[in-house]
Amino acid sequence: MEKKISLLFDFHRFEKNKDLQAVIDAVHARYTARKLTDDEAEWVAAAGTPKPTYKFNRPKDEWK
Repeated sequence: MEKKISLLFDFHRFEKNKDLQAVIDAVHARYTARKLTDDEAEWVAAAGTPKPTYKFNRPKDEWK
């Protein structure tokens, strides 16, 4: 199973694909890398957003 997955995501098969490179270049042209401001960094959740565990202000069927 691991071999199948690694074959599916093998980057070297796509590395020289001109259509894919055109998409990548278009995205790089639209967006630039920059440092986030402190306000923007507050909205980043690298591990995802946790589900609240409290029961207040939620319908009873969502209490889990």
